[in-house]
Amino acid sequence: TKRSGSISFSVEKGNLKSLNLLKYNGLANSKTIDVVCTSENRAQLVTKSASKADNSPSKTFATNNINKDFRRAENVILKQTTDVYYRRDLKAAALGKYTKVYQANRRAKGISKPVPCKKGRGTLSD
Repeated sequence: TKRSGSISFSVEKGNLKSLNLLKYNGLANSKTIDVVCTSENRAQLVTKSASKADNSPSKTFATNNINKDFRRAENVILKQTTDVYYRRDLKAAALGKYTKVYQANRRAKGISKPVPCKKGRGTLSD
C-alpha cells in the first residue's frame, strides 16, 4: 500500500540515491552516474555509455576506479561528469555518495582518524 510521506527505494544499477524516482533511475535515463563500493574496499565511478549495446544493460555501463586520496578522487568525479556536461544535476548527489563510500571503505580497512590530544588550560592547584 502507498502511504503519504513514505519513501520507496530502488536497487537497480546506476541509481545514484537508490530512490524510486525518474531523475535517479539507472535504466530509464540515457545518461546515468553512480559511485559504488567494490569487494576490495575501493570505490568505482560507474557511467552509462551511449553505445550500440543499449538493449543489453550489462554491457552499457563503463567503470572507472577511484583509488586516490579524497581530493583527487573528487576531481576525477567532476572531470568525468559535470565538467563534460554529463548529468550536471547529479553533482551534489555523486560527491555525497562518494563521501559515504570513502568513509565506509576506511572503516572496513580499519583506518581511523587520529584523536587529537586535548590541550586545556589545566587545573588550578594551590
